[in-house]
Amino acid sequence: MDVQFTTIPNADSTSVFEVDPKNGFMAPRVPLARLPKDWEPWEALLDAAIAERLRPGDTAGLTETDEARSERWRAIVRQTPVLPTDQLQTSLPLLRRAHLVLAFLLHFYVQTLPTTAPVFIPRPISIPILHVSNYLGMPPVVTFADTVLYNWTTKTPLDPAHFPPALDNLRSQTLFSGLPDEEEFYLSSARIELRGVEALDIMRMTMDEIFVGDNLAVGRITKCLHRLAIVINDLRQLILDVRKGCDPEMYYNDVRPWFRGEDSDESKRKWVFEGLEDLEGIEEPKELSGASAGQSSLVHSLDCFLGVDNVRPSPESNPSFMARMQVYMPRSHRLFLDHLADTNLPLRKFVEENGTQSKELLEAYNKAVMALKDFRDAHMIIVTLYIIGPARRARKAKEEKERLEREKQEALKGTGGTDLVKFLKGIRNQTADTVISSTSKSF
Repeated sequence: MDVQFTTIPNADSTSVFEVDPKNGFMAPRVPLARLPKDWEPWEALLDAAIAERLRPGDTAGLTETDEARSERWRAIVRQTPVLPTDQLQTSLPLLRRAHLVLAFLLHFYVQTLPTTAPVFIPRPISIPILHVSNYLGMPPVVTFADTVLYNWTTKTPLDPAHFPPALDNLRSQTLFSGLPDEEEFYLSSARIELRGVEALDIMRMTMDEIFVGDNLAVGRITKCLHRLAIVINDLRQLILDVRKGCDPEMYYNDVRPWFRGEDSDESKRKWVFEGLEDLEGIEEPKELSGASAGQSSLVHSLDCFLGVDNVRPSPESNPSFMARMQVYMPRSHRLFLDHLADTNLPLRKFVEENGTQSKELLEAYNKAVMALKDFRDAHMIIVTLYIIGPARRARKAKEEKERLEREKQEALKGTGGTDLVKFLKGIRNQTADTVISSTSKSF
């Protein structure tokens, strides 16, 4: 289907990119909670893993009973028939639920393995998830889309006519740990995505006005940018609000280990998908990072719209990482970002060309940019609280307990596999550099 737009897609065309006018990048309706009976064995395995309260293989104080319970579950997985996936192609909601279930099963299987055991993903998981991931154009691992975009429902029934749901009427469908801390971590991102729907609408209106380009349009763009700064400030508060329901130590020790990817494995083990060699047209997966907030299409959209991507990046901001995180997004959302980046009417260029005549426009643009910089500051606070701090304490406790000489430490990594502190500071600084000086000139 060849679709061309001169501006950001409007409400009538966003279906091409699966960006809902009410729910944004979130599923436009409550996601499917369970697959039909043909794929019930997958759902039953997931039910069993959750009910057994399986624990990661590197959990401190893991008992022989814990290990035996995990191995019994893995043995059942290996004995499960390989289910066909052809009929899943008839429905996008079916494919999304299948990817979620299979990705959770894969991570349950891999993360409960002993730390010294090789990682061989058995055929009952590997073959169907490779097929489903190929259909969706996504990697065969847990992604932000699995934990957030397609993993929610409402606490009380809600007619689709009354969407989007209220931010306090959300709950998650599927959890690894069953802990409220895990749910709050996912819902924090879900609330950001829903609140960000207004930002997407502001982007559309702004791009329409840039296309007009007259003095009246400049005034309306100025108002849009002031409103965008308010929305981004709300997103900043929502990311900080995760502290109300998610304990940092609980998150680091009991939640985060589940969605680590291959590149976060301390033993550097390679994930081997059994049966891959028998599948035609499916290549060996190269992207196996875990779920990460860096996979949020909303945040990438804000970067692209405000021109952060077009400012000369610092080495620390690692643009290749941001591009790589887009591989983990739903394919349609990647197409949306490509379209947004390919516009012939970039906002930053428009402000540079018109900012000398309209100080108000320049100030409104810089206000929005600084709001995004403040959002990234808030993200750094959360990362420090939930990852950096607990990691340092865990490392110190391990060293003291084992009484070993301090080994050469690697840089702390996020689930996305990037050098976390250096990267976040780099992208934060790049965002701040996007501000346009009142004395700058357009060439």
